[in-house]
Amino acid sequence: MARKTKMQAAVTREQLLDAAERVFREQGVAHTSLTEVAASAGVTRGAVYWHFRDKADLFAAMCERATLPLDSLISEAGGTTHADPLGALRALSVAALKRLATDPRAQAVFEVIFLKTELTGDLAPIAGRRERERCDCLVHVERLIQQAVDAGQLPVDTDTALATRLMHAYVAGIMREWVLDKGAYDLAACAPHFIETIVAGLLASPPRRVERIRPRVRPRAASAA
Repeated sequence: MARKTKMQAAVTREQLLDAAERVFREQGVAHTSLTEVAASAGVTRGAVYWHFRDKADLFAAMCERATLPLDSLISEAGGTTHADPLGALRALSVAALKRLATDPRAQAVFEVIFLKTELTGDLAPIAGRRERERCDCLVHVERLIQQAVDAGQLPVDTDTALATRLMHAYVAGIMREWVLDKGAYDLAACAPHFIETIVAGLLASPPRRVERIRPRVRPRAASAA
């Protein structure tokens, strides 16, 4: 009986998380009440509080259950040294776009987090976590770009930090634009072409480090005796 109760509780929790994805996506997090989430899940409001402290806790659990596309890029890039760093960057970036295109849960949570949520007030800790994850992603991408420099695929004076920001903005921008209008094109089919375009740009004309020239300081005139 106890085992059955635990199984029922687990099922209810999943129903609530599914409902949160649907209702948050339709109405936005700020405009959704826990009563509405409970109704969508077909359970009582008390069942929500049995599993989650408040809306912020429910929202956090919903985010944790999904693996977002750029998160998968982080986990796959890791600290590995690649024989073909730009090839690895291509493959990981294409995989991230295809993950979004083919994973309905990733699409739902991506849309809720980035388009339907103001991460302020009770949700501020989520904003902090997302920022840390974004920084982690930048770190791993820059490692790959630095490996490309070390391997001679990019010039030695490549500004790896700027190239990383460019790559991240490009991929994240594609994701946001596609989620806003999924019928515009087949993201999974276009992903390799999109990534090849940005990588070709890095190869043809990567951002370069600018050497800062220190201004000459004129010697002070000797003071009159």
